[in-house]
Amino acid sequence: QVQLVESGGGLVQTGGSLRLSCAASGRTFRRYAMGWFRQAPGKEREFVGTISWNGGSTYYADSVKGRFTISRDVAKNTVYLQMNSLKPEDTAVYYCANDPILRPMGQRTSAAVYDYWGQGTQVTVSS
Repeated sequence: QVQLVESGGGLVQTGGSLRLSCAASGRTFRRYAMGWFRQAPGKEREFVGTISWNGGSTYYADSVKGRFTISRDVAKNTVYLQMNSLKPEDTAVYYCANDPILRPMGQRTSAAVYDYWGQGTQVTVSS
């Protein structure tokens, strides 16, 4: 059984930073791309970014480009989302997800391509 567990969320002031972690188990983690999404109250789940199976490629939503960075540690089966220069509009529940199919990075912006999801971690940015 595949499990993804996010951690690292919390309350931070505008301009601050947080690093989220997503620990994976139950699958050969290194073979698959991973994505991060977020969902604010009353809004649809939104693509944040994705990282290739080997960490060699990343792709981000325009809203976070230049502020957020995704990385992965294959040995630890963990993906990270480093969030800098946080804004109140970044407030949301953040989810990591696993894409089982090899595809172009630009095709990983839809939640529909991901098969396993974590439970989410809350990030709140105060103004």
